[in-house]
Amino acid sequence: MRAATIRDGEVGVEDHPDPVAGAGEVLVRIRAAGLNGADIMQRKGKYPAPPGSPADIPGLEFAGEVVDLGAGAQRFARGDRVMAIVGGGGQAELCQVHERQLMPVPEGLDWAAAGGLPEVFTTAHDALFTQGLLKPGERLLVHGAAGGVGTAAVQLGARGGARVTATVRDPERREGVAALGAHEVVDPEGFEEHGPFDVVLELVGAPNLPGNVKALATGGRIIVIGVGAGAKAELNLIALMGKRGTLRASTLRARPLEEKAATARALETQVLPGFADGTLTVPVAATFALDAVRDAYERFQAGGKLGKVVLETD
Repeated sequence: MRAATIRDGEVGVEDHPDPVAGAGEVLVRIRAAGLNGADIMQRKGKYPAPPGSPADIPGLEFAGEVVDLGAGAQRFARGDRVMAIVGGGGQAELCQVHERQLMPVPEGLDWAAAGGLPEVFTTAHDALFTQGLLKPGERLLVHGAAGGVGTAAVQLGARGGARVTATVRDPERREGVAALGAHEVVDPEGFEEHGPFDVVLELVGAPNLPGNVKALATGGRIIVIGVGAGAKAELNLIALMGKRGTLRASTLRARPLEEKAATARALETQVLPGFADGTLTVPVAATFALDAVRDAYERFQAGGKLGKVVLETD
């Protein structure tokens, strides 16, 4: 098979042996695979794949068709449209994955949207509702809301009955984020003046932390799942104590199978119906052929986009 391959800090396309579905696994012919910040970090050597995932093939999410079943696998049949998050290896023509990590692709969703759905919506849903305990009527702040996880979080927060404020640096992207359900879209500078917030979803990184604490409502929760702008900050613990606030941080990639399966089942029951009825969407900023993977990575890093950058393998 052909796959995006990281060599010496660069990404290109190389031939690899075809993977084989093991016990309980499914082999998927990949049609589309989304790019994420973790792929950029892995290319730079800062985020290695977890044990059991390919060390040199990036890709945390994909969508495609089942082409083979390992021993004991029975949740899906050959030809089924499926999607999943994986520890790596998603930006390829083939990928094997445990059947419990797979989800059905909702009817009417095209390959590009399906390939850009699993990682960002699973991450956003887990952060908002499992980690952040977001409730209807609460106020939610989403930083970096024009990116993949940000656009998912805005939609899920609004769908869950929260009042959503989103920070977006590029003025040209604010209208698009508002159309996804944000009640207020603001410049990142001075965001704390728009609080207080019950939940703050931090997708940018450490520079926002002092402002997040200042903007926090009493009993509020800060959930950190992105640190692209920096990982170290000074935290005033007295201010956090005064808010009786909670600071949590989370990643998805290295979780064990049981936990990944639980997030997949939560997405199936609580989120995927929103794609079937048209109340949720996957904004796709750009698509690239697998052979143009280097251009796709450059587009992802260039910024100024609303939603996902997706590789298509056809």
